[in-house]
Amino acid sequence: MDSDADWRPGADHSALRLRARLNACLRQFFGVREVLEVETPILSQAGNTDPRIASFQTAFSGPAQGGAAIRYLRTSPEYALKRLLAAGIGDCYELGRVFRDGEAGRRHNPEFSMLEWYRVGWDHLQLMDEVAELVQVALALVGRSCTPRRVGYRALFRDALGIDPFTAAEAELAGALDGHGIDARGLRRDDWLDLLLSHRLQPAFPADQLLLLHGFPPSQCALACVVGAGEDREAQRFEAFLGPLELANGYHELTDAAEQRARFERDNAERNALGQATVPIDERLLGALAHGLPGCAGVALGVDRLLSCLLEGAPMERLLAFPAARA
Repeated sequence: MDSDADWRPGADHSALRLRARLNACLRQFFGVREVLEVETPILSQAGNTDPRIASFQTAFSGPAQGGAAIRYLRTSPEYALKRLLAAGIGDCYELGRVFRDGEAGRRHNPEFSMLEWYRVGWDHLQLMDEVAELVQVALALVGRSCTPRRVGYRALFRDALGIDPFTAAEAELAGALDGHGIDARGLRRDDWLDLLLSHRLQPAFPADQLLLLHGFPPSQCALACVVGAGEDREAQRFEAFLGPLELANGYHELTDAAEQRARFERDNAERNALGQATVPIDERLLGALAHGLPGCAGVALGVDRLLSCLLEGAPMERLLAFPAARA
């Protein structure tokens, strides 16, 4: 990088102006639907236990009554928003910055913008329709539109690869990636499924299509409900892809505190097995679930990813005023 120009922003003025228009558009979208905008803490005393997500950690040096010394920069506002839902706030959203360690590149920055919202009394299928509406409204800012398409996770793998992702052996999943130069060391079943999606399936998604992929394997439930029995069990989760780019991840939310605790504990056990540090479980979230989280669906959408789509696939460094290398 030219050190003489290092002070300059990465994004040009037109990208920054479009970001401002997009943010205003998102707020208007929820304003007319009477979904409340809220703000929640960026620093938390609990972290994200997901072994595939790395949190930034910092320290609080104030008095003991201020809480634990070790703090985590949020990877999502999810836990705090669910505490508000349990307290009766109703439909709500947050548009703000989140942080993930170890992520940088064309589609990633360690600090990025996320839009997350929750609809009380909805399931993930209803929420998929609203995601499609929001994306269409955003695309209209640049005179474009897309064609929404719903597809089941199992059907997508069967039709495109001839593989049943719920029952195929790991060797079969790995064999479908021969020739892609994948280092197999340490990879597990869900890793192979993710790689098949990103390497074999996503590149073929049409540019003008919004694919709403739903019904994930139960091993990928995260904070979603799981329904069905036997080989038909599935997580009520969806992901949205605009062209080949993943935009959003949503759930019909789990409301069972005991099951959520068990999932967090399994995450930390997997972290131990992988040689990662365990992360404090969010006991306040579990307390909110025990009090009573209303039936709801929620989704997190990457605002920078959506902005990239509006700008014909511009890389992250051209979307942010000051990307990580210039921050």
